[in-house]
Amino acid sequence: MSIQKKPIRGRSAASRKRKLLRKSRYYQKSCQKLYLAAGVGIFVFVFILILAGIKGCGNYRHAKKAASDNVISMKATQDLASDSADTKEAENTVTMSAPVTLTLSVVGDCTLGTDETFDYSTSLNAYYENNGAAYFLQNVKSIFAADDLTIANFEGTLTESDAREDKTFAFKGPAEFTSILTSGSVEAVTTANNHSHDYGDQGYEDTIAALDAAGIVNFGYDKTAVMDVKGVKVGLVGIYELKDHLEREQQLKDNIAKVKAEGAQLIVVIFHWGNEKETCPDSNQTTLGRLAIDEGADLVCGHHPHVLQGIETYKGKNIVYSLGNFCFGGNSSPSDMDTMIYQQTFTIDQNGVKTDNVTNIIPCSISSAAYEGYNNYQPTPEEGDEADRILSKINERTAEISTAEGTTFIAETNSADDSKSTDTVADDSSEDENTAE
Repeated sequence: MSIQKKPIRGRSAASRKRKLLRKSRYYQKSCQKLYLAAGVGIFVFVFILILAGIKGCGNYRHAKKAASDNVISMKATQDLASDSADTKEAENTVTMSAPVTLTLSVVGDCTLGTDETFDYSTSLNAYYENNGAAYFLQNVKSIFAADDLTIANFEGTLTESDAREDKTFAFKGPAEFTSILTSGSVEAVTTANNHSHDYGDQGYEDTIAALDAAGIVNFGYDKTAVMDVKGVKVGLVGIYELKDHLEREQQLKDNIAKVKAEGAQLIVVIFHWGNEKETCPDSNQTTLGRLAIDEGADLVCGHHPHVLQGIETYKGKNIVYSLGNFCFGGNSSPSDMDTMIYQQTFTIDQNGVKTDNVTNIIPCSISSAAYEGYNNYQPTPEEGDEADRILSKINERTAEISTAEGTTFIAETNSADDSKSTDTVADDSSEDENTAE
C-alpha cells in the first residue's frame, strides 16, 4: 500500500500567511505591548529582589550585632562568675588561714541514775526529784559555758526497760536526765563503757535515742562523730578497751581513719580502759594511747579506774590516763572524791593543729559535801590547799609512768597561758572487770 503525501504547496501558503501577519501594524503594536509588559514585570521583580536584599542585609547586620552582644554578655557573665569564684576562694583562704583557738573540757564518769538495790533516799534520782536538773552541774557550769566544747563519759542507761543484766551494778535513769547535761552546758558524751548495756540492747538504744532527742552529740564503739566547732571540724572517737584490750587496735585505726575521711581537723579519742583503783596505767593503756596519737589523734583521755591517773605527753600530744569520777551516781560515799576538769586550748590554722600544748588542770571534788564525807552528786572546783593537794597527786602519779620520750607533764592550774609537757611508756597492771566504786 502506498502513502499519499499532501502537496507541498499547501504548507507554503500557510507560511506566507504568517509572514504577512508579522508585517501588519496590529501585530507590531501587540508585540510592543508584550515587550513593555515584560519589561515592567522584570523591573518590578528586580526591584523586589533589591528590597529583599536590603532587608536581608539589615537583618544580617542585626543578627550579627545580637550575636556579638550575646558573646559580650556571655563573656561578661563568665567574667562575673569567675570573679565571684575568685572572691569566694579568697574568702575561704582568709578563713582557713586565720588561726582559730578552741578550748575543750573533758571530764570522767557521769552516772546519771542509780542501781535498783541502792537506798533510794540517798540516790542521785532522789536528788533530782528534790532539786531539779540544774542542781548537779551548777558549780561547774560557768567553766563549761566558757569553753568551746565539753565532753563527758556517760556511764549508765536512760531507759524504762526492766531487762536488767545479771551483774553486780546496773544503772538507769529516765530519759529526762539528759537535762542534767544540757543545763550544765555539756555538748558531747561517749557511751563506750561497761555500763551502757546494763539493760541490754534495748536500754542502750533508749539511751542513744534520749541523747539524740536532747541534741547531745554521742559517740562510742563503731559510732564516731564530727562536730563543727567555731568552723573547725572536731572528730570524736570512743573505744571500750576492757573486754578485748589490744584487740581493739584495728577498731581504733578504723575509727580515726573514718573521722579523717569526714574532714576532721582536730581528733579526740576517749578510752574506757584500765583497772579499778589502780593509780598507774597498764601496758594496754599506754600501747593504745600512743597508737591513737600515731594514727592522728590530737588528744587522748580515759576513765574507768574511778581514781585519777597521771598524764603523758607523747609526740607533743597529751594522754590523760584517767579522769576519775565526776557527776557520779554510782556511789553515795566513795572512798576517793578527787577529780578534775582537764582543759586544753588548741590553735588550728591552714597547716593543722599547732604544737603549743596549752593545758589547764582544774582540781575538783565530785561532791560539794566532800568534807562531810558523802556524795551529793554536785562536782565542785577546789581552791587553796585542796586544789594544790589534788595537783600534787596528779603529778606524783605522772612521775610513776615510764614515759616514751623521757619528758614529764606538770599538772598546773593556768589562767590562760602555758603548761608544760610530757611523754610516757608503761608497764602492766591487772585488768579486772569493772564494778561501781
